[in-house]
Amino acid sequence: MRRSKLVEDRGGWETVGSEIHFANSHLEVVTDHVRTPTRPQPLTWTVVRRKAAVIVAPMTRDGKVVLIRQERVPIRAAIWEMPAGQIDDSGEAKESEIEAVALRELREETGYELAKGGEVTPLGHYFSSPGFTDEHGYFFLVRPVESSAGSSRDETESIVDCREFSAEELRRMIAENDIRDANTLTMCAELAAHGFLSLDSRD
Repeated sequence: MRRSKLVEDRGGWETVGSEIHFANSHLEVVTDHVRTPTRPQPLTWTVVRRKAAVIVAPMTRDGKVVLIRQERVPIRAAIWEMPAGQIDDSGEAKESEIEAVALRELREETGYELAKGGEVTPLGHYFSSPGFTDEHGYFFLVRPVESSAGSSRDETESIVDCREFSAEELRRMIAENDIRDANTLTMCAELAAHGFLSLDSRD
């Protein structure tokens, strides 16, 4: 699995060795030996390499955000999330190709699609847990979205519910720990920072 350009060696970082312990189509477990800008003697670190992801904030014309409730086997629970999916980000994917994946995941997981005249706004990227994995995600705001009569959720997805939530409902859900997905919490912070969503209880 090739590393993304976001995590390639540069600026004094140098990989001097690497051993793969496990690999499948979704991830690799490796031990890397890396010189850092401040450590000439290589550090040895076990790393989980994962494909990158797109995270989509679908927003309706009246400012509501579409969330899905999805069963997650590792935590034995169904939780509220924004639509997301993996991409092959080996450094070759163009932004337009990543956006196309975002729109496909939106349609497959929610049954919604970008309305005519709408826009897709990139909101940057983040690293999910940089202490042990290079996994990262690209954020996109898609607005306005509308439910498509000719489209339905992919039945192979483990999605048990899909709803629209107001900003006030999202604020309450975050405060009450009803939203526990890191992608979704980080996306809400991005939306608030860019002025697309108000999470201020005084509003």
